[in-house]
Amino acid sequence: MLKYIAKRILLMIPTLLGISLVCFVIINMAPGGPIERTIQQMRFSGEGSSGSQTGVSDEVIEALKKQYGFDKPILVRYGIWLKNIVTLDFGSSFTYQEPVTQVILQRFPVSLQFGLTSLLLIYLICIPLGIAKAVKEGSVFDQYTSFFLFVIYSVPTVMMAILLIVFLAGSSFLDLFPVGELYSDEYFDLSFFDKVKDRVHHFILPLICYMLHSFTALTLLMKNSFLDQIKLDYVRTARAKGLDERTVMYKHTLRNALIPIVTGLNSFLLVMFQGSIIIEQIFQLDGIGLLTYKAVLDGDYNVLMALIFIPSVLLLVGRLLTDIAYTFVDPRIDFGQ
Repeated sequence: MLKYIAKRILLMIPTLLGISLVCFVIINMAPGGPIERTIQQMRFSGEGSSGSQTGVSDEVIEALKKQYGFDKPILVRYGIWLKNIVTLDFGSSFTYQEPVTQVILQRFPVSLQFGLTSLLLIYLICIPLGIAKAVKEGSVFDQYTSFFLFVIYSVPTVMMAILLIVFLAGSSFLDLFPVGELYSDEYFDLSFFDKVKDRVHHFILPLICYMLHSFTALTLLMKNSFLDQIKLDYVRTARAKGLDERTVMYKHTLRNALIPIVTGLNSFLLVMFQGSIIIEQIFQLDGIGLLTYKAVLDGDYNVLMALIFIPSVLLLVGRLLTDIAYTFVDPRIDFGQ
């Protein structure tokens, strides 16, 4: 097993190099970068002009290239970027004029809180619900829950967010939940339990939208996986041996049924950088999703590269941890062989 882990870690290095190189070249060759934007601003203001209000002198352009590091060939710039990320130095944001790590960390708590909370709730609710639907397949409970799941799955996230705000956030009907930010203005003057209550109050509507589609998919995946296992020979053998139904279902069947669920955990570390542009825009949350969107619009290359590279590392590490988790769910799996 240790040999397998070491091999996978070594394979991560060329994978990350390939991902970062391709993304670096594409992003740096895309139009609308910081130099073009600065030149456009100077043209409007008349600064740096060469005898007219619309032109910018070559000297100014060369100075801008040197300022932003674009005076070197693209592969040389990639080598410098690669050397800097060893120390987690992703450069400075062209838009915010701050170190990229600081820009990301300022918005990191929003996405982390929603990502972790939605992940925990989805798995804590969907796995038992999927098992219950499988055990009671065809019953009234199964039919009504399936109808409910398909209804919420069919509603687009943006539409659900708008409906929640209109009906529950004081737009036209009930005024039960606030919209915007993660806490009230008087949050820091509240007691501990009141702070928790205030956070939950602000969390509910965006969290529903975060969980919407994953909730249905995971529940049905758990149900179908459990049903597939029930039909196998080892379940019939366990019943023939006289084992009670509870032992057959929750000791023998459940472990094997969880294998497809564990497969979906390969991206669980990405919840730390999970962000939704639509949800964050509608609920006025300044998180990673909105930061990514603004970085694309502003041509903030350094921020974009960080937001690509860090999740790539987390995804590869998550897949390795998922493989290790397989051995706990099913001891027959041995990656060391």
